[in-house]
Amino acid sequence: MALISISTKIRARNAAKSISGALIGAATVGMLRTTRYFDPVKTSDFFARVVKTIGPRLREHRIGRANLIAAFPEKSPEEIENILMGVWDNLGRVGAEFAHMDHVWDYDREHPEKSRIELSARCIELFDQIRDDGKPALIFAAHLANWELPALAAVSHGLDAAILYRRPNIASADRIIQEMRQVNMGTLIPAGREAPLRLAQALKDGKHVAMLIDQYLTGGVEVTFFGRKTRANPMLARLLRQVECPIHGVRIIRLPGGRFRGELTEEVQPVRDAEGRIDIQGTTQAITSVVESWVREHPEQWLWLHRRWR
Repeated sequence: MALISISTKIRARNAAKSISGALIGAATVGMLRTTRYFDPVKTSDFFARVVKTIGPRLREHRIGRANLIAAFPEKSPEEIENILMGVWDNLGRVGAEFAHMDHVWDYDREHPEKSRIELSARCIELFDQIRDDGKPALIFAAHLANWELPALAAVSHGLDAAILYRRPNIASADRIIQEMRQVNMGTLIPAGREAPLRLAQALKDGKHVAMLIDQYLTGGVEVTFFGRKTRANPMLARLLRQVECPIHGVRIIRLPGGRFRGELTEEVQPVRDAEGRIDIQGTTQAITSVVESWVREHPEQWLWLHRRWR
């Protein structure tokens, strides 16, 4: 009887979880589809207000506060809270912008003054060089401002890109997100067992492989981030061992008035071991240090709400 009772409870729990997932998925789909009918700037402002109201009540707010205190011990409690409110503001805007992904990036080289995007002359020069040099490249980004925009920018300006992404756990939400991401976002490769092989092949085919590299990875290599040891995904460095090519970082900076600035780094030099091979840990540390410099400049635009140190 006890075994039957336990089995029944497990089935009931799984069924409840399935129903809950379906409801959340349906709500996500409905919200994203509905949001597309409203003005993107006004919607962004509205989502930011809502998320700033809800966010501080969630456990992620406490995680973010602990992360910020550890990263910036010199900052006052008031400064920490102001940064956190900026994080929630940014997250709300990202959600609103996702529904308008097909026209958020509107940079026009002929009329940059009419665009929502700012790009320096050097950024444009570097981009053209990467696109036209006939070489593959590895591009890394971080969860800063709107982290979906680098993929849009790359493909809209002619870069042959393959993007590593993580699927949502809810299938129905995944489908609509896939639909939106397929608009001018290159070849999408889901994270998983086959991802390294597919990404390596993309490099061998001359594509430009891009990925977010700023989250904790159990089993990753040890790096230092804001003076503390953590673990990071070594996939970029391991791919570089298979196909040597340039490495560049790309970031988006959120500006007032629904505007953004895009930046592309100079080539990041990999670290090599005594035998001249790519040093996995050293190269992963090099790109992690670039991300840290970005976050220090605009801490309110980074996603502090996950456990980066464990």
